Amino acid sequence: MTALMNKNNKHLKNVSNIIEGLGNHKDPESIQLLEEIGTNSSLDVIREMTSRALIKKNEHDALAVVITNKGKGINDLSTMVAMSTINELLGLKDKTEALKILTDTVEMHSDEEVRDNARSVKALMALS
Repeated sequence: MTALMNKNNKHLKNVSNIIEGLGNHKDPESIQLLEEIGTNSSLDVIREMTSRALIKKNEHDALAVVITNKGKGINDLSTMVAMSTINELLGLKDKTEALKILTDTVEMHSDEEVRDNARSVKALMALS
């Protein structure tokens, strides 16, 4: 049992390193990879790490993934992932781009739930 847990921890650490590396990578394709693979993972912990990596980039395309997409980032069905994403957004030193995307989402997104989540996060960011 312990050997199996150690093996799983090793795999999780490897995945964590890959996500972190993609988060640090400057190539725009890294955002696409994080979105396609990380935010679509069945594991909450992977989606949480991916959201963190995308927010750390603090670029329009990366932030848009975790703010505007239903089922991802602030709109994730897992409370753990959604709250972690919100906390990371609140922790940004420069919130300018995130606030712009939140405003655009509130004003123009077609899904009411996504708009409501964006409105709530925008209000929290205004207070932080």
